[in-house]
This record gives sequence, C-alpha cells and structure tokens, in this order.
Amino acid sequence: MEVVIVQDADAGGELIAETIADLLRRKRDALLGVATGSTPLPIYQALTAKVRAGEVDASGARIAQLDEYVGLPAGHPESYRSVVLREVVEPLGLGEGAFMGPDGAAEDVQAACEAYDRALAEAGGVDLQLLGIGTDGHIGFNEPCSSLASRTRIKTLTRQTRQDNARFFDSLDEVPHHVITQGIGTILEARHLVLLATGEGKAEAVAQTVEGPVAAVVPASALQLHPHATVVVDEAAASKLKLADYFRDTYAAKPDWQGI
Repeated sequence: MEVVIVQDADAGGELIAETIADLLRRKRDALLGVATGSTPLPIYQALTAKVRAGEVDASGARIAQLDEYVGLPAGHPESYRSVVLREVVEPLGLGEGAFMGPDGAAEDVQAACEAYDRALAEAGGVDLQLLGIGTDGHIGFNEPCSSLASRTRIKTLTRQTRQDNARFFDSLDEVPHHVITQGIGTILEARHLVLLATGEGKAEAVAQTVEGPVAAVVPASALQLHPHATVVVDEAAASKLKLADYFRDTYAAKPDWQGI
C-alpha cells in the first residue's frame, strides 16, 4: 500500500485525475470504477477539465458503479445511477452505453447482484477503482464486520448511514433501507485501488486502515492485501498517522515516471 499526503482535497483530486488520464492514454477503453458522495467530486471535476482542454481522450472509457440503492427507480434523481450519470458520465461526454451498474429496482435483488459480478468479469475487470471511506472505516456499503471475501450483495443500511444520507432526500423516511454494494472481495479484484480521504473526521479511519491490523471491523483495512492500492489523504485526514513523515519522504523521493 502506498500512502500519499497532499495539501488539500483539490490537490488530491488533481493527482488522481492525472493518474486516470495516464491510464486512458495507455488503455483507451479502460473500465473505471467510481464512487459517489462529495469526496470524489474534485477528481471528477479535474478529469473533466483535462478532457475539455484536450489533454486526454475519454471517449472510449467505461464507467462502473460501486453501489446502488434498492427500490429506487433508475431515473430517481438520488439513485446512484443518476448521480454517476450526472457527475461523471455526462461531464466526460460519454453516453449511457458507457455505463454499467447493478439493477437496484430488480424484483430478484440477489440475482441482480450475481449478474453484476458476472458483468464486471465479462467486461475484463475494473482497471482502476475509486473509493471513499466512512468514519467507521467502511468502503462501498461494506459496513464494519463485513466479510473480507464478500461479493456483490444486498446490505441493510445502519441508522447512522441513513441519517447521513437523509440530506439528499426530502426526509429520512425516503432514504432506502437497503443497497446493493460490490463486496470487499469484488473490490479487491480491481487492478488498482485508489482511496481518497479528506478532512479530520476521516483521520481515525485512515490510521486504522493504513497502520492497524487487517480486520473486518475496519473494512478498508483489506486494502493492505491488494498488490496495487493507493491511499491519498489531505493533511487533516493524515493527522493521526504515526508514519506520516515516512510516507512524505518516500513519496517525495519517488521517480515521476512511476506515478502512483
């Protein structure tokens, strides 16, 4: 695992966007796994700016969803499909044909989960998966004590997660109780995992993920098992890392050609 400490969220977004741009220059039809929420927005904004400036051609890119609410119609403005189309697919100039995600409105949700796992494999696998992290160390909707071998499946949202997400709805009652999420085992199959964390509120989760033991109680700690995992954090999110100076020194001495 590589840990990169940047000054702020915009710097993290620019670094990761350039990494994605480099990938697209090497592999025009790369499959990019994307996350929702406010944390990755600087990545999408920086990547969109590069596309519009002609610095990278994203026209062949494919976009894969990390998770989805169960029970919301695909066209609901707060379905994660709608969010990804609005924040990633459309700004990059892509059509819906470039997008793939689980069917949260399916009658047989378990079959939809299994179908999405198969679809990712049949698409050649995710080349780069973007991740955020919850204050409790969750990734995707893999809450604490999720199996580290889990596959795409239905999960019940905790009360805290529903309360956190209520700001996107008119009331808490409208927030679904269930989601489809890629499992930790599914996530670990991506060729490159890139986690962005910003703000002091994520500092403890980052420290446990990077420097703590691999444990289901901190799902993100599974990144320690991946051969190419990058954790990008701003100074606030890095504030509880005991090895912060080591991470700064090793990244500063890294050859530019190596990337992250």
